[in-house]
Amino acid sequence: MRGTSFDAPVVHIPVATPVTPGTLDKRNARHVLALLDRALDGCRSGEFAAMVTAPVQKSVLNDAGIPFTGHTEYLAERTGTPLVVMLLAGGGLRVALATTHLALSEVPRAITRERLEAIVRIIDRDLRTRWGIAKPRILVAGLNPHAGESGYLGREEIEVIAPAIENLAREGIAVSGPFPADTLFTPRVLAGGDAALAMFHDQGLPVLKHAAFGRAVNVTLGLPVIRTSVDHGTALDMAGSGEVDAGSLREAVALAFELAARKG
Repeated sequence: MRGTSFDAPVVHIPVATPVTPGTLDKRNARHVLALLDRALDGCRSGEFAAMVTAPVQKSVLNDAGIPFTGHTEYLAERTGTPLVVMLLAGGGLRVALATTHLALSEVPRAITRERLEAIVRIIDRDLRTRWGIAKPRILVAGLNPHAGESGYLGREEIEVIAPAIENLAREGIAVSGPFPADTLFTPRVLAGGDAALAMFHDQGLPVLKHAAFGRAVNVTLGLPVIRTSVDHGTALDMAGSGEVDAGSLREAVALAFELAARKG
């Protein structure tokens, strides 16, 4: 793990009602949004260098009448960002997602040439500007088994993914694929890239979490601010037990410091 101590000031934002560990209280729902708004406003004004988010229990915000689907969507809306990309980093891997929380039956329709091209451009830009990688190498997974098996197992690779890759390569982006997902995530292939783009949530994240669960970091690409987060949920059943592993949060803070220092 990177350094475990951080020198940063603490801004106190009072809760609406006292908090009991592990107990949801919708009276504090507005407080959750106030925290996000304060962090985002500070980042945008230059007061803060980055923001790190801990897990949020979406249901308690919904119970308070707030239509909240997640940090990422909220931050994208607040900043007027039309497209953001989820990337998890850990265990020597960087895995981005073309689609996130969609039913598997909806994924093929969501993967369009235009969307893939926009996503790869965001990955390329953020790897250059925030990670300092001069010429990022992006490996793109296919959607179907064996990357479609020349069209016999699906034509998305032929009609959508490969044309997008070809167009991006003409722009000078170092992108390659589509690779069969079952061989993309092998050491030999991964050695040729700086990040992998999976087509759907459970295509890429099981590999990443096998390699680094509890130490991985969720980074939102495409935002005008640096935002990192943990790789897990709220674990309400463990709150207050003293048994919670804060490893992913420490890694998220460390990566935020690293990205912010490079930005500066």
